[in-house]
Amino acid sequence: MLWRTIGLRLLLGLVTIWAVSVLIFAATNVLPGDAARAILGRAATPEAVAKLQAEMGLDRPLLTQYLGWVSGLVHLDLGKSLVTRGPVMDLVSPRFGNSLILLCVTSVIAIPLSVLAGIAMALTNGRGFDNIANTVLIALAGIPEFIVGIILIVLFSTQVFAILPPTSMVPIGQTVLGNPRVLVLPVATLVLAILPYLARLVRSALIDALSSEYVVTARLKGIPEGQIIVRHALRNSLLPAIQATALSLGYILGGAIVVEFIFQYPGMGTALRDAVGSRDLFVIQAVVLIFACSYVLFNLAADVLSIIVTPRLRG
Repeated sequence: MLWRTIGLRLLLGLVTIWAVSVLIFAATNVLPGDAARAILGRAATPEAVAKLQAEMGLDRPLLTQYLGWVSGLVHLDLGKSLVTRGPVMDLVSPRFGNSLILLCVTSVIAIPLSVLAGIAMALTNGRGFDNIANTVLIALAGIPEFIVGIILIVLFSTQVFAILPPTSMVPIGQTVLGNPRVLVLPVATLVLAILPYLARLVRSALIDALSSEYVVTARLKGIPEGQIIVRHALRNSLLPAIQATALSLGYILGGAIVVEFIFQYPGMGTALRDAVGSRDLFVIQAVVLIFACSYVLFNLAADVLSIIVTPRLRG
């Protein structure tokens, strides 16, 4: 039954990815302007534009273009950039790697910190630490990410402290991992954006679990409070935390475009911004599809993990 449920979720994920691919292709092909005209400039002759369209395959019927694009995706061929004329994979791969580094570092910090903060708030519900932490998190949740990023730049990259670089620009030939200081401010911004949401969700789920009938029964049986919290309450409050974590991971990878723009971080967000500016259709399609696939995979992993830790969902 477990494998059947997982198989159904996987099939649903594949259908979702296919539907997203159709939407992405349709959306990028209704963008205003002409890609060939954008590349050649306004002074280009109609003959030159038509020739470039034929070279890029943009003069073919949309269905033929879509089938060719999907066929390439199956073979991990994302096409060629309309601007650089090089493979999209070569352009996107290093950017995806940088975004993955940002995702992993942020997750390693934000998720445990959120869980610990949520547990501490739940155990002191209505008392000093919970009231102070809840007030701070609510206030922090109301501040947009770009404002948080600007505040951090002012504090740590100007005359106040001036200990970190204001941007995440990496010298040519070097990597983000080779310059860990450029990660500090983007990671801090994302952690502060995710922490209020995850911590308060863990707090709410654990408070509900601690007031449930099975916890009351466990207390009446004389089971130690620590064992009740770890084995009963915390385990049963994991489900919403797992789903929220999947949404947060999707946000970090695909929704951190503003943060990448502020710090000029060389990730997928800036790649999408540049591709939209130059109307590089195949790069736009590849980046958005990677975002969508990652989001589906994160949610699929969350569903599978939820099924594993919650036996009642296996039916």
